[in-house]
Amino acid sequence: MSDSISTGATRTAPAPSSTGAVETPDPRRWWGLVVIALAQLMVVLDATIVNIALPSAQTDLGMSDGNRQWVITAYTLAFGGLLLLGGRVADLVGRKRTFMIGLVGFALASAVGGAATGSGMLFAARAAQGVFGALLAPSALSLMTTTFTDPRERGKAFGIYGALAGAGGAIGLLLGGILTSYLNWRWCLYVNIPIAIVAVIGARLLLHDRPGHKDVRLDVPGVILGCGGLVAIVYGFSEAEPRGWSDSLVVSLLVGGVVALIAFVAWQSRAKSPLLPLRILRDRNRAGCFLTMGLATIGMFGLFLFMTYYLQGILGYSPVRTGLAFLPMSVAIIIGSTQISARLLPKVPARTLMVPGMLLAAGGLLILTQLGVDSAYATHVLPAELIMGLGMGLTFMPVFSTATAGVRPQDAGVTSAMVNTSQQVGGSLGTALLNTIATSATATYITGHLTDPSKKAQVVAEGVVHGYTHAIGYAVIAMLLAGAAAALLVNAKPVQRVAH
Repeated sequence: MSDSISTGATRTAPAPSSTGAVETPDPRRWWGLVVIALAQLMVVLDATIVNIALPSAQTDLGMSDGNRQWVITAYTLAFGGLLLLGGRVADLVGRKRTFMIGLVGFALASAVGGAATGSGMLFAARAAQGVFGALLAPSALSLMTTTFTDPRERGKAFGIYGALAGAGGAIGLLLGGILTSYLNWRWCLYVNIPIAIVAVIGARLLLHDRPGHKDVRLDVPGVILGCGGLVAIVYGFSEAEPRGWSDSLVVSLLVGGVVALIAFVAWQSRAKSPLLPLRILRDRNRAGCFLTMGLATIGMFGLFLFMTYYLQGILGYSPVRTGLAFLPMSVAIIIGSTQISARLLPKVPARTLMVPGMLLAAGGLLILTQLGVDSAYATHVLPAELIMGLGMGLTFMPVFSTATAGVRPQDAGVTSAMVNTSQQVGGSLGTALLNTIATSATATYITGHLTDPSKKAQVVAEGVVHGYTHAIGYAVIAMLLAGAAAALLVNAKPVQRVAH
């Protein structure tokens, strides 16, 4: 692999110095990875940690059913919509500096959210978390990219990073259940403060980065068009569930978002300092990775949403038990990423891991389409979680590694941001889209089967589960499309270890 991507002060591949001596790797680089991974885990789990706590927060702050979604959506809108800008800021001012600013801001926003006295204050704090998360996430990934350049060490490092990216959502559900049950919902936000403090101290002592690239300029029209288009589309999908697809606001947002993104691409082709250099997208491997990630997270976030409601609403699980029920999937993701993908990626092409991974994930979801009101966790949910988790672990690690390999130093931040944007926007769109499909299917089922009022409770429960399984069927299609994208677009060769 070319050393052109190594902009950090440390090198993981020994190389001759100007005096002819061989430089030794910084022995603290793996501790630096711990810091980066800790920060990334905080950002990823915050997308789901409040899900289980949401009923308690809604009651405490007097939120309406129509407005409660903003606890989730305010975060995902700001995060997904501003990631490209965050990546460019990291390239401009330096990744370590942006990383630390993001950590401090995220902690402060979490403190405000935890102390919220009303729903508006909580919504604003969640949006602020998303803004600082959009600075933090691309900085974390680009620091990884520029610190670990030796293919063998890079595989291990990205295996850990990919495991956290995949398992973070499930870990958030577990942690949210524990904090809500034994403390209260506010600790789902307060928990970020000690994590951020440790990460800031660690970043100060362990991470290294050269100053930002002064030749990078912020593309203001690109920010408005690109971020505005993404926000409009995510917002449109989030409003489709309560308003309906034919609602004028929903149609306007979706059409306006698509138009803005088309204009964004046109502008990027002639801007002097584009927010998203199109050369990044012209690389078929990166484009394939972005598309695979976006489609895969549609299915994964849909699973989190429906299984949370299924376990609590249908099977009667407590918040803690619900969180624990997701733990096997987290373990499977970690095993697939660190023990399989990280070991095989230097030896096999990336798509030989990504395609089987997506097929496994689709198979796991397919099992869940057979769920019923009386299905048992051990015989239906657990096998599906293990199969899907292993598939996601196989996929995420090569996606992160391949998408960021060989990128120009001045583009490391924005490339890293695109990976995270694909994941976050895919998750946001998937949650909104699949939730709308499930709601419609449930309403149709209840209308067609409620002939005996004495059996209303049973029919409603069956209708809810029918809605979940119907929507999960569409998640299966998304996983299969992700596998097709990997098979057709990703043709990267195995990464050979740098010769010493």
